[in-house]
Amino acid sequence: MTKSIYDTIVKRIEIQECKITLTKEKVIKEAYQMATSLRELLNETKKLVSDKGFIDKDQEINFFKYVKPQLLGKLIYYNKVYRIETSCPTKAGELYKIYFENELEKLNKEFQEHFVDSDFYRYIKSDRKDLDKKYFALGNIDIIEGLNSFVFEIDPNFSTYYDYKVAHIIADELLYTYIRNRLSPDNEYDSPSLTYTNYDDMFWTDSKNALIELIYALYAARSLSNGRLAISKISTIIETLFQIELGDFHHAFHRMKVRSGSKTAFLDHLKVSLEEYMSRNL
Repeated sequence: MTKSIYDTIVKRIEIQECKITLTKEKVIKEAYQMATSLRELLNETKKLVSDKGFIDKDQEINFFKYVKPQLLGKLIYYNKVYRIETSCPTKAGELYKIYFENELEKLNKEFQEHFVDSDFYRYIKSDRKDLDKKYFALGNIDIIEGLNSFVFEIDPNFSTYYDYKVAHIIADELLYTYIRNRLSPDNEYDSPSLTYTNYDDMFWTDSKNALIELIYALYAARSLSNGRLAISKISTIIETLFQIELGDFHHAFHRMKVRSGSKTAFLDHLKVSLEEYMSRNL
């Protein structure tokens, strides 16, 4: 399996997501369509892995740590959105608010129980790589480590078990932002264009990767709202402000972490440019 195939998988997800709005009027239909499309793509990808295999162990680990979890995570996410929205008792009022508050409470409880205090969650969040061969190489599933019983049902040729856990982390983080937006009076899914004044002459002219680097820097430094904003919400705001579609910015960021040379090329460029500007204006 080559890098071009990886890029194709990511691109197909981006194309599908560009077609949806997740407004209250369309969310059930769109979530169902996304879940259906992603399930088909996951099946295609599984067949591709079965037929082509991997070039080396590094590519295998990269697939099960980054590529498959993004695909499976979004499938889980859209499926959960569909289930939540089809069970929602009303589209407005107190019952609506109570319903989504309960969903948020359930999500928080599940996340606390299964992820927050686990060594694996800390491993993923700290961006470590020293145990990647244990977690993301095929053939290492250990049924004695207290894994959930469904481990007996997974395909050992298309899962390391931990790719599923990463996918669930991704899905739960996306769902957390979605539910919070549903509870927010200024729900950005309803009308992103109403959140900010549209400036037709203001748009991003550098690369998408440069903007993604900047977004993650602001998020990591907790420079916006004391760090309370989710990375996906910051991205949505920036996309609206600068009239740009960033697509799967999570995967783009993961590619930055392994690129040759400086991992913060754009931030380095900003620093040099500002210092030169300061020197010219002494």
